Amino acid sequence: MRCVTVPLIGASTVWRDVARGLLAAGVAPSDVLWNAEGQGDAPDLFGVDDAVPTSAAALTVPRSFVAMANSVCYHSDPQRFARLYSLLWRLRSQPHLMSDCADPDLAKLRQMEKAVHRCRHKMRAFVRFREISVPGANRRSFAAWFEPTHYTLEMNASFFRDRFADMDWRIVTPDVTAIYRGGEVALEPGQPAPKLPEDASEELWLTYFRNIFNPARLKVNAMTSEMPRKYWKNLPEAAAIPDLIANAPARARAMAAAAPTLPPLRAASAQAQQARLTSVWADTGEGLEAAIRTCTRCPLHCTATQAVCGEGPQDAALMIVGEQPGDQEDLAGRPFVGPAGQLFVKVAQEAGLDRSAAYVTNAVKHFKHIPRGRRRLHQRPNGAEIEHCKWWLDAEITRAAPRLIVAMGATAAHALTGMGARVTARRGGIERGRLGHDVLITVHPSYLLRLPDADAQAAATAAFRADLALAARHVQTAGA
Repeated sequence: MRCVTVPLIGASTVWRDVARGLLAAGVAPSDVLWNAEGQGDAPDLFGVDDAVPTSAAALTVPRSFVAMANSVCYHSDPQRFARLYSLLWRLRSQPHLMSDCADPDLAKLRQMEKAVHRCRHKMRAFVRFREISVPGANRRSFAAWFEPTHYTLEMNASFFRDRFADMDWRIVTPDVTAIYRGGEVALEPGQPAPKLPEDASEELWLTYFRNIFNPARLKVNAMTSEMPRKYWKNLPEAAAIPDLIANAPARARAMAAAAPTLPPLRAASAQAQQARLTSVWADTGEGLEAAIRTCTRCPLHCTATQAVCGEGPQDAALMIVGEQPGDQEDLAGRPFVGPAGQLFVKVAQEAGLDRSAAYVTNAVKHFKHIPRGRRRLHQRPNGAEIEHCKWWLDAEITRAAPRLIVAMGATAAHALTGMGARVTARRGGIERGRLGHDVLITVHPSYLLRLPDADAQAAATAAFRADLALAARHVQTAGA
């Protein structure tokens, strides 16, 4: 039976060298008794004559095993070295063993590795230095007492060396002591807890700790999981924790009472919808046209040349409403100047209706189209675009207060009455509009231009002329 004792300091290096020699000599795990310094009564490693063979031959093992072994060697379990050597022995014939998560030996070592890493993190988080500088010294000096669960001080020595290189320090644990002086870290056997002086800066730290404590987010179980109670006795802030926990409910209620009231989550959606459906122009004065020209309420402004406002007397008794500007209207910035507008003017004159005496406008102020080479093909506005633009139309109606509004086409009928269907069936009739005005429904002049049959076009034009004549008589009768 081979007896091997591994020291606490340099445990990883010593175990690796010994394990390599034993493996080269073919010593089975059952023939080795592993002991950790301070945890067994086996003879000292260097006091056994030729008890442990050595080997300079390279040994190929998975990198994941090397990394795991470097951590597990600092676990507090006395069987850690035996477990590592047993797995190393098996790796000779099972090279893929490190990827077998179901293997019980590997699973146990992985648990030990995780525990060591957690302990290493806790040491970095909970070591608290106190100043022990000698008066008149050129360099400040600090000391700390810590009681880790595992032997992780050696693993953390380089971390503390790099972080606190501007001062001399020592970290004392029951098993190992790390001393940093002159730019070098020395590891020595553990010592009893030193008597450290009081530190005036701890009062400042406690003030900061109390102020960053959020009682509304207190979860005691989660807190004690991250800051186990075993470390509290060496943490200056731990003295404040019981009081902070006890008063957390009252402080949380006070914070809630002092907080500004917030609207429910659905309010933001309702407010956004209201903003989309509310006119950005509340006045009916001279600035209406300027406001329309800067409108960005819907995406149509991105592709149109400009917004086309209404035209005519602002107090006209008759208002003519079309669908939207066409290609020529978009370029000219005036309504009813394209082919459909010219046909409207011609038929209106025949019906005894003077365009110059009427206010002419469109339900939608921007030209909606799709490009086809050098041409821009007209596209009918959808319901959302009509809704966004009807507030400008409402402002024009409110300002003019007409006796009659002629709605030419489905889009205008939709904007004025809320329904754009069945225009041909409703044409020639006067309906009550959304704002209480009389609305005469008729077709749009572009409908006449699209009719392929000459006889049908003539009949539809005659009916359109009759509708406009009715509008002229209605305005005259209402004004008499």
